[in-house]
Amino acid sequence: MVLSGRESLIRLIGKRRRFLLNRHSILSDPNPNPIQVSQPDKNDDVQCPVCGRSLPGDNHHINSHLDACLSQPILTTATKRKLSQRTLLQLNFTLSNSQPKFENLSDDANNAPVLPPRNDECEEEQEELPENLEAELDSTIGATSSSSPFNSAVPEDFKPDVLGATLETFIVGRRYADDREKICAGTAISLLRDPQNVKDPNAIKVVSADSACCKSLGFLPRELAQYLSPLIDNYGLGFQGHVTSIPKHSLDIVPIQIMYQRTSDGESKYADETFECLWKNAQRVVEFASRNPPSSVKYQLNFCLMLQEVLRNNIHLLTEDEKTYMESFTLLSNDSQRLFVRLYTRKGPWFRTSSISYPEIVDTQKAVKGLAEKEYIHCIEDANQLCESEVNDILNILSVSELREIWCILLRKSGGHGIKKQHLISSLSTDADILWPQLSTMILDRTGSCIMISSKAESLMWRTERLFFLNGEQDLSSFLLVDMGKIKYPAYNCIISEPIFSNRRNLLLYEEAIEVAQIMDEALDANKIDVVLRCIKIAESCVSADLPIQYSTSESVSSIRCLFTASWVYSKVVTVGISFLEQERRYTNAINLLKLLLNVFTCDLRRGYWTLRLSVDLEHLGCIDESLQIAENGLLDTWIRAGSRMALQRRVLRLGKPPRRWKVPSFSTSALRKIPEVFVQGRPLNSELGAKNRYYNEEGKQCGVEELALYYYSGAGGGWQGVHAESDIWLTIFGLLMWDVIYANVPNVFYTRFQNAPLDFGTDRFYPARKSSIESHLQQIRDGMAEEFLIKSWETHVGTACRGVKWDCHSLDELRAVVTCVGGTCLASLCKLLAQDYRSWSSGMPDLLLWRFHGEYSGEAKLVEVKGPSDRLSEQQRAWLLLLMDCGFMIEVCKVKPL
Repeated sequence: MVLSGRESLIRLIGKRRRFLLNRHSILSDPNPNPIQVSQPDKNDDVQCPVCGRSLPGDNHHINSHLDACLSQPILTTATKRKLSQRTLLQLNFTLSNSQPKFENLSDDANNAPVLPPRNDECEEEQEELPENLEAELDSTIGATSSSSPFNSAVPEDFKPDVLGATLETFIVGRRYADDREKICAGTAISLLRDPQNVKDPNAIKVVSADSACCKSLGFLPRELAQYLSPLIDNYGLGFQGHVTSIPKHSLDIVPIQIMYQRTSDGESKYADETFECLWKNAQRVVEFASRNPPSSVKYQLNFCLMLQEVLRNNIHLLTEDEKTYMESFTLLSNDSQRLFVRLYTRKGPWFRTSSISYPEIVDTQKAVKGLAEKEYIHCIEDANQLCESEVNDILNILSVSELREIWCILLRKSGGHGIKKQHLISSLSTDADILWPQLSTMILDRTGSCIMISSKAESLMWRTERLFFLNGEQDLSSFLLVDMGKIKYPAYNCIISEPIFSNRRNLLLYEEAIEVAQIMDEALDANKIDVVLRCIKIAESCVSADLPIQYSTSESVSSIRCLFTASWVYSKVVTVGISFLEQERRYTNAINLLKLLLNVFTCDLRRGYWTLRLSVDLEHLGCIDESLQIAENGLLDTWIRAGSRMALQRRVLRLGKPPRRWKVPSFSTSALRKIPEVFVQGRPLNSELGAKNRYYNEEGKQCGVEELALYYYSGAGGGWQGVHAESDIWLTIFGLLMWDVIYANVPNVFYTRFQNAPLDFGTDRFYPARKSSIESHLQQIRDGMAEEFLIKSWETHVGTACRGVKWDCHSLDELRAVVTCVGGTCLASLCKLLAQDYRSWSSGMPDLLLWRFHGEYSGEAKLVEVKGPSDRLSEQQRAWLLLLMDCGFMIEVCKVKPL
């Protein structure tokens, strides 16, 4: 069933969860009570002077609540309490001394993971990866309000313990050594910077101090080198040491011990905060490496890193029991950790213990026992432990022959050959309540002991992934894609002053809303209409309980935070529900939901779609006057733009004819403007209704309407070069031209290491937050710098993930030709439009982009929308064409007609 908004909902849900903690309550109660969240027991409660609510007494909760509380409109008519400075400070509502976290994240997939430094108050250990596992990019800067050591205040009497300090580390990259064989315990070594290293500008060589020619023995791990290299370059530190032991194989890592050597400057340079931060981070890398030897498996290290990052940066969202439970994972044996990650990433939920075998897991039985003791898995060894509710899942691990054997015995039937596995499972499940004792015994007799991940572990690990990646589309496979070099993320700085989730209650409500969305998505797949309607009702009741949601584009976090609220998720559920109700022709119900969304979400780019659907549904019910009024009011709404505005204008012109309206709207001339058209004839290959039109061109080759039009324009149409790209080529050009603006240092837009764009990209906050830099950049584009920006971005960032940029679809020569022929003025207008409203204008662009040169450095371009015999322009396409005409582009509509 194709429903508007469902693809977006599926992306939000991500990987479906095996266990939904609130499934029973969601399906049994259409109006669930708010989740009761236990308050921290370490802080005394205080009362908010604005709303009177009881709050935890720590500064973080107080400040977060007060910011949100003061931004809410006052809805009561009672006497307002004067919010003077004294009023706000009387309960010690003071700002913390923390400053934003400022972290540089490298865009090189071969670079080491960049972990956020911690302040002195945070005792969790920082994870780093051993160097022998190459090309790792598995770090994220979490959302936390704690200060960064780069910015935090350091006591005046603090002196880093550098002189005489030793660091236990390894020599890696032995295959690059000058002499791989001649090395022995006690060999004297020294460190030598290698800034010209093409793979890592922070590279530090380990050279033999006994040799006059300083033969290279390998390199320091890049995780450690990223902190020691600036100490060597900027502070003149020198390091010497020796080899502590010899590995079995010449290419294996070599344990070493290095020590700082005093320089001529002594310690005069070591008072600044940057030095102290770098040295502390270097010590943490060494400490982590000592606890996580290089023998650890890559996916195991990735998982542990993700777990500890979430524990460190989202500590305020977890209960003490949850923290203890998650921390216990690091105490498990390597085999237990590896087995859990393996099972977590598989489909499951049940697994035969006898069939579990992985080369990196030495003792599977011991690993299972360790996980069961810590309640990470649920183990069944006896038929009495099996529940009827689990019959479908556990039957899935049986083979077809085993299922057929059980089917024949229990149902006293013969044969069964040719029956599909799912039919056998369905048949056995139907009579499971009658046959259960015997069925459970027969299952366990064939499977032996079975295990599954516990609901507690699955729920917490799902939350960990969601907090780490902040979306449902990424999971542990993102680490793998980076390891394999399939994805390379851009370089940007995480400047974080506020977390995405300010308190635990908001997180739990968000998670419950995701559960409702998943239940609805599953019900749509299974065509369970009653469950779909229940989910719509739940979402409606939750949305209606919210105040009208407003935020200013000048606010730093609120406009982004709204994307991580239960209200946002429920609004998506309701939007899909509206499309479902419209297909069921329940227009009255759809109208009520549309009015609810428009009343609650007063500052939302989806208002255009909602208003248009409301006007259309009212027309379906014969309420023409109200439908017209809704369309007219929508045109006054500044949040309704692009194709939605064009569609409403055309509705007003169609419905607002005399006698309903006598005055012609002012926009009539603009909305009804004629767009230049050309006609191309082709010999049709097919004429099936609903099928994509296919034609023969003049050379007798089969092609679509776009290829036929390209063939026409390359010859009789004017000798144009061109591509069929629609929006792709323009979004690619925008990303390349505006790269430095997109990844500029803006607070609270980069929270994780795995982002291909800032969180405010596509929102109304993107342009105001960068207005001065955008305007300056656009002026340079107008002045003819576009090609230079394009070439620089391409050569510097080619292959790096950036939203909208498709590196494989267009060559640099094609893009340079387009930029040259389009011209700086038109490019600047287009880039400004996308910067201001990327979401509204990133689709519906013309099919063809054509260009031709007039000399070596000048030319012209034309944009063409191609339509087949039965096609017509959508409102979004029409809006684009008219807007591009206003920007100075040459525009045409090419209509293909059969011969």
